[in-house]
Amino acid sequence: MRSWFLVLSLSVRAVLAEAQDPVKMTIQEAVEVGLRRNLALQEQRNQLGFTTVNATSSLLQMAPSVSIDAVAGRFDGNSFNQQLGKVVNGKTDFVNGNISASMPVFNGLSRVNTYRQAKNANEAQLEWVQRTEQDIIRNIASQYLNVLLDQQLLRIDRENIETQQKQYSQIKAQVELGARAEADLYNQEFQVRNAELLAVRSENRLRNDMAILAQTLVLDPSVKYELIDPEWDLTSDFADRSLDELNNIAMANRGDLTRADLSAKAAQFGMATARGRYLPQVSAFASLSSRYNYIFDFPDNRSFEEQFRQDNRQVNYGLQLSIPIFDGLQQRARVAQARVTYENAKLGYLRTELQVKTDVLLAYQNYKDAITSQQSSQAQLRSAELAYQMEKERYDLGVSNIVQLTTANQAFVRAQSDYANARYTLMFQRLLINFALGTLKAEDVPSGR
Repeated sequence: MRSWFLVLSLSVRAVLAEAQDPVKMTIQEAVEVGLRRNLALQEQRNQLGFTTVNATSSLLQMAPSVSIDAVAGRFDGNSFNQQLGKVVNGKTDFVNGNISASMPVFNGLSRVNTYRQAKNANEAQLEWVQRTEQDIIRNIASQYLNVLLDQQLLRIDRENIETQQKQYSQIKAQVELGARAEADLYNQEFQVRNAELLAVRSENRLRNDMAILAQTLVLDPSVKYELIDPEWDLTSDFADRSLDELNNIAMANRGDLTRADLSAKAAQFGMATARGRYLPQVSAFASLSSRYNYIFDFPDNRSFEEQFRQDNRQVNYGLQLSIPIFDGLQQRARVAQARVTYENAKLGYLRTELQVKTDVLLAYQNYKDAITSQQSSQAQLRSAELAYQMEKERYDLGVSNIVQLTTANQAFVRAQSDYANARYTLMFQRLLINFALGTLKAEDVPSGR
């Protein structure tokens, strides 16, 4: 209910925002909308509904099957009448009723194994739905942080434009006074134009990434959204844990690994089901039927009560034995196919297990690298800012030249971009390690400011 309200709220805000300011959206809202509207997740949930019904059906198939049949009609011509014991020529109305039941007594445990197969398949699909949710959370967080990074880079480029324009105005005044060479003015004009070009590119990149995020959230990409920078706690104890410890956590929590294990078990029960059909099949059956006849122009027709409920009853019950002898090796082919499915499922589990360990290793290494990169870029930013300020003062005093000032400014802008990139990369790697461990939840996404 909360997700539906959130989607409605964003839709209303989007309509109102067409002529107003952009719609504000936090990362938690983005994740909730994505989990509610994502098409791939809806497909997996639909499949989960089917596997749940299939598992229930497989369980109930071990119980007796009961059916009721009823027929009402008319014979016009010769027909055999059981009450008279002879052929009657004319019109005869009749009503037949039958209730029957059958139950497997022994079928090589085929139905038991079929239920076990369906139950494991249902549990495997549930794990896959949960893993798909984690995958969507990861994708939304990645795209959201990309947009935030684009916003920061655009802000840096716009601030650089202002700095370059102020520098251009200052140099222009100095050239007019004869204190600077005219070449400095041309050089600075190029820096202004170049800064404007970089800002245009940053703005286009922001629009493209925002459109990709809107597509993931199944929102209108033409509506402008303003993403709120989350308050993300970048501290974590993952860097202090051993790789073996993280692998153990992943083995216990990764939904895709559990799904692969359950799929292998389901395939094993499927193979047992196919083998069980080699054995004789024994089933019990019972039925109760009755019939009512009305012969036109016959004076001695008995009532419905006398015929249908008293005289014309028939009870049928017994056991049925079916022994497979030769079917053109069809069942053998089914067993061979089931065996291949089981063997491939075991290989799929081994492949997924290797993938889990690889994901944990990469996430572990990338997270530690992101911590180092963020600390390094922060120090680089402080150094580049001081270097630019000093170079600016030297240029204003006439000690430095325009080339050195431009170089220092470019280094400062690049350091700002590197720090922003490192900061958001660390945010994503902090989340990605939870994804690799299989413990990622929507609650792990931080709230907006």
